[in-house]
Parts: sequence; C-alpha cells; structure tokens
Amino acid sequence: MIKIIAPFLLLILFSCQKRYELSSIEDFNVHTDANSYSVGDTVRFFFDGNPDNIVFWSGEDGHVYDYRSRTAVEGNSIVLNFKTFSQFGEPDVESLKLLISTDFAGIYDSAHVADATWTDITDRAILSTGQDQTSSGDINLNDFASLNKDMVLAFRYKTEVIKPATTQNRWVIRTFDLKSINAQAAESILASMSTAGWKAFSFLEPATAWSITPQQLISARSFTSLDDDWVITKSFNPNAVAPDKGQSVKNISQKVDAFTNVFSKPGTYKVVFVATNANVKKQQSIVREIIINIQ
Repeated sequence: MIKIIAPFLLLILFSCQKRYELSSIEDFNVHTDANSYSVGDTVRFFFDGNPDNIVFWSGEDGHVYDYRSRTAVEGNSIVLNFKTFSQFGEPDVESLKLLISTDFAGIYDSAHVADATWTDITDRAILSTGQDQTSSGDINLNDFASLNKDMVLAFRYKTEVIKPATTQNRWVIRTFDLKSINAQAAESILASMSTAGWKAFSFLEPATAWSITPQQLISARSFTSLDDDWVITKSFNPNAVAPDKGQSVKNISQKVDAFTNVFSKPGTYKVVFVATNANVKKQQSIVREIIINIQ
C-alpha cells in the first residue's frame, strides 16, 4: 500500500512546487531614447520583460525612492497660520493667548497641564479686533522645531474681570493650519482644524469649556465667574514627514510596454522602477535606475 501511495504523493508535491514557482524577473529592463530632456517634454520609458507589477519613482519631490521609508527629517521650517473672530461685546485681545510646549506629557488634566512649560507666543500672531476671518499671519516656529522635541499648541481663554453680556467678547478660531516646509520648499500638512486632536480643559468654571467641532473652536462666556479655559492639540513631531510614494504603472492583469512622465522642474532625477513577481508563497523584486537630466 505504501509503495502505491508514495509516488502519488510525490507527484502532488512536485505539482505544488511548480505552481508556486515564479517566472524570472532578471529580464526586466528600462531604457529611454535620450538622457537629457527639456522641462515639459514627454519622457517615454520603454520596458523589456513582462513582470507582474511595476512601480515608478520619478525622483521628484514626494516620489524619491530613497525616501520611501523616511518618516522624519531635520531642518524643516514649521509654520502656523490660523484665523480668529472676536465676536460679541468689546474686542479684548488680552483674553486670548497662544501657547506652545515641548515638554507636555500628553495627559490632559490639571496637574499635567500646570506642570508643563508653556511659552507665550501670542505676540507673533495678529488677532481679531472685531473683524471676522482675521489671519494670524504666518507664524514661524523654527526655534521650537530646532529643539527636536515633540510640541503641542494651545489656545487659552482667560478673563480677568467679570463682564456683562453687552461687553464680554468670545473667541472663534475659524481655521488652523500647521505645516512643515522642507529645503526644496515642498509642504507637508502637520495639522488642520479637523485633525489637530483638540482636547478642552478648564482650570476655572468647567461649564464654559471650549466648544470643539471639525470646523472651528469657540470659547464660552460666563457672566457670573472668571474663566481660564484651554484647548490643546495633540502632540506633533515638528520634523515628521510622510514617506515618499511610488506610482503603480502595471499590475498582473496588464501588459505594459512603456510609460511616460513629464518633469515640471529642471534638475537631475534618479528615476527608479521596481518590478515584482509574486504569488501567495513567494515574491521577487528587482530595481532598475535611470538618471534623467531635465534642462
């Protein structure tokens, strides 16, 4: 019985091995008609071989193969811009403060907020004196980014005297845009109004904490007690960047012989194509590079 079954099992094993064998990928190559082109030219890349998948990295900002795993880079400029509205009553620019901390522990309670070191940077911003959509201007935070520490930002609404409804203002933060700008002037969004991860906290009169929506922040007013209300962002790595991405130009269901790209800026680009053959058991990849000069 064993002598009859053994050859059959060997045949099944051999068939499974054949099923999961990958076609050779070594024959995949890329070439162009020239090495130099002008800005705006259509650069055509010709393919030899037929791999299952091809991913294209142009070498342009955001599409550099060598940066595919990069998540942080030092030396970026960090810029904040927000818009305010001092609504109702009499404008009181002294009641709103913009604060920043690089040692906040991330625990939103009175002890940890008080324990953090907060730097008042309100004087870097333009605040509303009654006009809606007042832009703060671009606020440079490079001096904090250079510390290479995570940072949090906060708005603090603090009243010094109790005012009647006819004179006490409230603050509306209409927009919030925190961005990182690298040495090539490419921008990455670190946070917007809807993604800043706001948390409201109050030292005085909890009933008048900040109202948080994806569209705006609104301070609440109390006509019977003093306020000291904070709204704080999540923590940001000022040097964080999104990994660069490649562009898929072929999948297993396609036959592609060539691919085109138009470069919009002069420079020398290391163009990379990554070809892959894969199945549920195995995967093989090969990298082909071409240097393209754009004048």
